[in-house]
Amino acid sequence: MSVDPQAGAAQRELIAADIVRRTGIDEAMIERLVRAFYGRARRDPLIGPIFDSAVRDWESHLARMCVFWSSVALMSGRYHGQPMAAHLPLPIDTPHFDRWLELFAETAGEVCPPPAAEHFLERAHRIADSLALGIAARKGEIRPKRARPASSLPHG
Repeated sequence: MSVDPQAGAAQRELIAADIVRRTGIDEAMIERLVRAFYGRARRDPLIGPIFDSAVRDWESHLARMCVFWSSVALMSGRYHGQPMAAHLPLPIDTPHFDRWLELFAETAGEVCPPPAAEHFLERAHRIADSLALGIAARKGEIRPKRARPASSLPHG
């Protein structure tokens, strides 16, 4: 069975257009979210030191994260990295992922309209789940699936 690349690209464009229509997400919103989130993350006492030890060039990292989130949120296909390989050597575990998600939810709730924030957060949870399970498996640990809150957006 062969796959028509043009049909696949056209389908991806339709899905991306629907995401934009429903959420209002665009590249400018992604950049605002990424910059606001990493500004917070760098100051956080739990995850800030991890970033400080791993990131040498913050502008390059932020640009890479904008491309990553464009691929994740808008299916742009622009990101060509290996997130698992980048995270495996880091000294991170469940509390770090929980804090990352907490800060991300707070930031998305402030920077994005609710439909966009929910779209980002649903994907952020998938990413955290995948990375946490991969890191645990690499350590030879088996963990239950992470519980997700009914809504990740802070209320108030």
